[in-house]
Amino acid sequence: MLPTQGLIDFHCHLDLYPDHAAAIQEAEAAGVFTLAVTTTPKAWQRNHELTRETKHVRAALGLHPQLVSSRAAEVALWESLLPQTRYVGEVGLDAGPRFYKSLDAQKAVFTQVLKACAAAGGKIITVHSVRTATAVLDHIEEHLPQGSNQVILHWFTGSKSEATRALDMGCYFSVNSTMLKSERAAALVQTLPSNRLLTETDGPFTETAGRPSKPTDVADTVQRLAELRMTTASTLIMEMKQNLRKLLEQSG
Repeated sequence: MLPTQGLIDFHCHLDLYPDHAAAIQEAEAAGVFTLAVTTTPKAWQRNHELTRETKHVRAALGLHPQLVSSRAAEVALWESLLPQTRYVGEVGLDAGPRFYKSLDAQKAVFTQVLKACAAAGGKIITVHSVRTATAVLDHIEEHLPQGSNQVILHWFTGSKSEATRALDMGCYFSVNSTMLKSERAAALVQTLPSNRLLTETDGPFTETAGRPSKPTDVADTVQRLAELRMTTASTLIMEMKQNLRKLLEQSG
């Protein structure tokens, strides 16, 4: 088992675990650099309060596309909170069967989010793109000029050509172990350059050993990813720490 100190979980819903505060403290004690994403701006304040004194955990300000049908009006609150944080997410688009009807509203919200980030600058944005990779990239290209803002495509399920376009646009990718169980996703991840990769769990929406994944379980992702890319876990960890450092410098 890998030591957890210095591992990266760049997309985890810590506020959806039974004990939110304990989940944050566990990640902090383990030394896992964890981005605690939120699904609504109303949830961000508590996440921020619990993480503001931690060394390894940060809270991201989100408005999840799957909730836009009922929460679109909260984009105004989201925008008012944006000056208080460097991290944005979970945001994006979802054209899955359950959420396709709200896609136009999702696009309007995502456009507002990207425009606000472009105006503010210095944001690190974790983006959802289920069945919408091209649309997401179109929106980013139109509303978020390349510069101080940095985009990480979370659990990317697009095509190789869409991934190539994202790379050309300067995007990063965060990968979890559930993704790597898909032959198609694993083949795509093999093609991504190591200097654009981060790991994530997307806990508690993924499982490790039959229970909801938590930030320390990102060690499992590192092992799987190292095997897939025919490298060592220690090399991969070092590369991803460099990637995180670069992200922070680029958005600074």
